[in-house]
Amino acid sequence: MRPCFGRINARIEELRLLGDVPSGLIRITTSKTAARTILWPVVDKLVTDYPEIQIEISTETRLTDITEDRFDAGIRMGEFVAPDMIAVKIGPPVRLAAVAAPGYFRNRPIPEHPDDLDHHLCLTMRYAPHARPYDWEFEKDGEEIVKKVSGPFIFNDSDMVIEAAKEGHGICMVTEPDVIDSIRDGSLRRVLADWCPPFDGFHLFYSGRRQVSSAMRLLIDRLRYRE
Repeated sequence: MRPCFGRINARIEELRLLGDVPSGLIRITTSKTAARTILWPVVDKLVTDYPEIQIEISTETRLTDITEDRFDAGIRMGEFVAPDMIAVKIGPPVRLAAVAAPGYFRNRPIPEHPDDLDHHLCLTMRYAPHARPYDWEFEKDGEEIVKKVSGPFIFNDSDMVIEAAKEGHGICMVTEPDVIDSIRDGSLRRVLADWCPPFDGFHLFYSGRRQVSSAMRLLIDRLRYRE
């Protein structure tokens, strides 16, 4: 019974620090990867512990303006968080992964340097309707390379770009958690791994101009990444 008492005491301490019983709706926009790997394990337990809290999760690849769209918070990679937002690190460093179907390389050389991508079909992503397709960034031994790549498809959804890669249409570049299982089972082959170092991972961000509810403060505390 001792672990049970420990959880009760922890809950009492949470309530003492928050000052009231957390309740109300929290609207969050997030990528599918962050929702699946980081957000869901936390909110799954949160709404059980605090039944008065309701969580709305909107998964999308486009870079949403949380103020304009009236979200309480967003979750994105650190580099995509606007400087006027308050950001809280909620996950470990993440690597990108350039992958393609093994069959794609049957009659093509394996790229060993980012410049080799000039001779390959690349499946790109556009993160906002009026933005240009995202450039691919590489780094190795202090050398940084930004590649403008192109190919038969431009997507705004990571699931679609991965599916196109599996069908042999070209190389795509996504976050490692999105394709780690496919790399392990052999349906996708990773290339240029030594050019993809870890970088700042997922952050929860919100406007400092809005009052933060006790429910939101609780969510932030539970999501906060502690190394």
